[in-house]
Amino acid sequence: MRLDKYLKVSRLIKRRTVANDACDAARITVNGKSAKASYQVKTGDIIEIAFGQRTMKVEVLEIAEHALKADAAGMYREIL
Repeated sequence: MRLDKYLKVSRLIKRRTVANDACDAARITVNGKSAKASYQVKTGDIIEIAFGQRTMKVEVLEIAEHALKADAAGMYREIL
């Protein structure tokens, strides 16, 4: 699954276009490297998202094409 779509489905970022823009602005890294929106996400990947002053780091646990709001949080695990 593409990175921008994963970020939207998992509800880490609200809209796919916003996720796409964040990738273009190099605010998202996967496994320590800057990633494009077309990057194919795999289970076990570590995604870092820079939200202004705050950075969120998550590990991909599951990949699903569609997820309900209640199930979305189970797609990743936040790393401190």
